[in-house]
Amino acid sequence: MRSIRPSATRGRGRRSTLAATGLAAVLTLTATACKDGEDSASAQPASASAQGSKGGATLPADIADKLKKHGIDPDKWENGAWKNWDKDDWLREAKDFVNPVIEGLWKPERMKSAKEPKKTIAAKDARNDQGVTDPEPAPVPAQAEKTPYHQNAAPVGKVFFDSPEGSMVCSGTVVKDPRNPGRSNLVWTAGHCVHAGSGGGWYRNIAFVPSYNDQGRSADALRNASQSEIAPYGTYWADWASTSNEWINQGAESGGAGAPYDFAVLHVKPEQGTKSLEETVGNALDVDFSAPSVQSVGSMGAWGYPAAPPFDGLLMNKCLDRPGRLSLNSTDPTMYRIGCTMTGGSSGGGWFRVRGGKTVLVSNTSIGPAGNTWLAGPQLGREAEQVFDMMSEKYGSQ
Repeated sequence: MRSIRPSATRGRGRRSTLAATGLAAVLTLTATACKDGEDSASAQPASASAQGSKGGATLPADIADKLKKHGIDPDKWENGAWKNWDKDDWLREAKDFVNPVIEGLWKPERMKSAKEPKKTIAAKDARNDQGVTDPEPAPVPAQAEKTPYHQNAAPVGKVFFDSPEGSMVCSGTVVKDPRNPGRSNLVWTAGHCVHAGSGGGWYRNIAFVPSYNDQGRSADALRNASQSEIAPYGTYWADWASTSNEWINQGAESGGAGAPYDFAVLHVKPEQGTKSLEETVGNALDVDFSAPSVQSVGSMGAWGYPAAPPFDGLLMNKCLDRPGRLSLNSTDPTMYRIGCTMTGGSSGGGWFRVRGGKTVLVSNTSIGPAGNTWLAGPQLGREAEQVFDMMSEKYGSQ
């Protein structure tokens, strides 16, 4: 299996009808965007978090000291030292994360060339589950989202980051911050989009671009695109990041035992200006931590920017389906699973459901098969809520 999507037999018609009915409210509820344009956190019982900063010159003294302890010169970092992925220089622990803004790094061509995380789960992993696993769902063809994206799926965007393999891309969702109403700077994504798991450390140059390629233009049309065409609402750099300790300690390229905890929250700041992310895009979604049973949910929808073939990462897509259950072992939480043909790059993208007439985020894309026929995402229960609350309480107002 890969840490974002394997084959199916069930009839597609009935499932698609249920999905379309259950999430009919999503488009209107997300069509509200307007085009206006200290100390590191300590690890919590179920989370790990960290602080970034806006360039070497403004690093707080304690953060600069921590960088130096790891042999990192803050001034050299911006000039390319971040490309050193030697084991001793790949910062792993929560207190070690740094993400200084390198203004202008994420230019249009660099964004377009970013690759999806190559994380695939072998089909045998699902067949050998010891917990509760429902029959494999029929593949649901991904549908292109209507344009402009800011009028149809305003909270959705792309997460860019650098890894030892090069520039990479995931998807993410703007979520509400209860301690900073109307001015949230929080983005929900997957743990494997910010941290390599047990085999590595924090990724670098993590940034979020809401409504990427807002008009849904083709590669040819974007050949000489300006920054404003690619990123009409700007680029937001992660100055704080948080994921689960389970992902950090057990996550793997194949998802591993960390997959049921493969979620992350970013606190972001604009590369330029001071306007909050929620104010900029005009909307954000509540996060549902009730981990509803699949029997109580009529449908779920997954949104994201698939980048692996046959997709190219330029267009936002979605899949709507009735969820089933996937268990990777008998001791960890069961994951949600839906039929979907989105590929790598959709990792981290939000899963939405309608609760009480409102669209809420209930999961994120985590794993899927090499055949790109389904997606699975973690149930967001107590562990996820702890990660989120810690981010909101300590860093939301910054």
